[in-house]
Amino acid sequence: MELTALRLLLLPLLLAAPLAAAETVLGAYIFHRHGDRTTKSYKPVSLTALGAEQVFASGTYYRNRYVASDAQTRIQGIAPDVAVLSQLSVTSPVDDVLQHSAQVFLQGLYPPAGAASVQTLANGSRTEPPLGGYVYVPVNAVSTAASSGGSENSEWLQGGSGCANAVVSSNNYFASREYLDTLASTKDFYHGLLPVVNSTFSDSQATFKNAYTIFDYVHVSTIHNQTIPAADLLTNETLHQLQTRADQHEWGLAYNSSEPVRAIAGAVLAGQILQALNDTLRAPVASATAQRLTIQFGAYAAFMSFFGLANATAASPDFYGIVDYASNFVLELVTNATTPSSGALDPADASVRFLFVNGTVGDNNPPRVYPLFGRSDALIPWSDFAAEMGRFAIADTASWCRACGNSTGVCATALGNDGGDSGNSSAAGTSSTSHKGSGGMSRAVAGVVGAMVTLAVVLGLEALVLAVGGLRLVKKGNVAGKQASSPVGPSVTQA
Repeated sequence: MELTALRLLLLPLLLAAPLAAAETVLGAYIFHRHGDRTTKSYKPVSLTALGAEQVFASGTYYRNRYVASDAQTRIQGIAPDVAVLSQLSVTSPVDDVLQHSAQVFLQGLYPPAGAASVQTLANGSRTEPPLGGYVYVPVNAVSTAASSGGSENSEWLQGGSGCANAVVSSNNYFASREYLDTLASTKDFYHGLLPVVNSTFSDSQATFKNAYTIFDYVHVSTIHNQTIPAADLLTNETLHQLQTRADQHEWGLAYNSSEPVRAIAGAVLAGQILQALNDTLRAPVASATAQRLTIQFGAYAAFMSFFGLANATAASPDFYGIVDYASNFVLELVTNATTPSSGALDPADASVRFLFVNGTVGDNNPPRVYPLFGRSDALIPWSDFAAEMGRFAIADTASWCRACGNSTGVCATALGNDGGDSGNSSAAGTSSTSHKGSGGMSRAVAGVVGAMVTLAVVLGLEALVLAVGGLRLVKKGNVAGKQASSPVGPSVTQA
């Protein structure tokens, strides 16, 4: 009886207590790797049927997570059936594999709308779009001074970055003690694989220097080739060694804590993420046309560079590796506050969550939440997130040009070097940048340095091509939960 009386006394207090507001997803940024593709050793590289299936499954998963009318974590205000193009931003480098992956992903995100796409005309007749109400969402191709097309045909990590200082920094890896020691210690391992790869790689090319392209060649073969020469050599231990050495090689090229410019792909990506989420946060919550979902397709190098800069490796050592095909990460912009009926949400009420999935996402392989920036808390207040990203993000062309040491072409305009009063201080010397290591210099010095760097890079690359038959330094990855069997402004297009 006493317990019953206590419950009756507490009941009014429980009813009076306000219920915690359910979390609202205001927007999201998805960065996605392409699906399975053919080997880089033979051109052109193309998306396979398996790769299309992987990215379609991913698009379907995110439809069920963010877009469908019955999605449990539906992005507030996003159109569920027929896409409102102003709500979406979808970009990909000028590359067949990445462009095709983005297009197939969108087929899963917004499948044919059926009855929802039927329109009634003024005369009362009903019209149905072709292909069952196919939803046309454009994939905006990106190609600027910071990138070149065909990144999936490139065998070298910085081959398409256009960033002179990043090229020099990545090449510094080949003079590092880690690289030289590994090159020597793995000589017998790679030489022992010649019976498997000698149709494509010569004896001199079968070394750690080509760790990625050798891995890529073997990896693709194990997926698609029913017969492989000397297949008995490809034991689980050997395949694991190939993967591990490729991870080591590509990480060394993609990120170095003492040379931030090496991770230019991740810095640019960070700037794009910050700008997109900020645009969503500043838009009226009730707006039916505000950007809600940003999707970008890019290659594995951008994943690795961003993971290094954002210190994702503090959350899991798996982030050091190359992400698998169709891997992706998401940054969700969320709030637990009651959203206003008009105007924008107070930024103090918003937070960001980072999720990552290695390989094809699905109910059996859902994205997992990880903390960033070496923090322990996975849900980051917006102000903290913006400050942390701002430490390394590059969000405009001028900052990119200064960090890269580029001073011609687009950079001449961005830095004010395309004419005018040459007696004044140059933009490179007077403007600040969020990227470290890009200190100011006079316009004349910047031009000389840029020219010398470019000449050195060209001569260095030419020598390497003559000696090796093509640099083989870029690649795609696998992180958190690796499966061993197995880059807008300046754009992120590293292969």
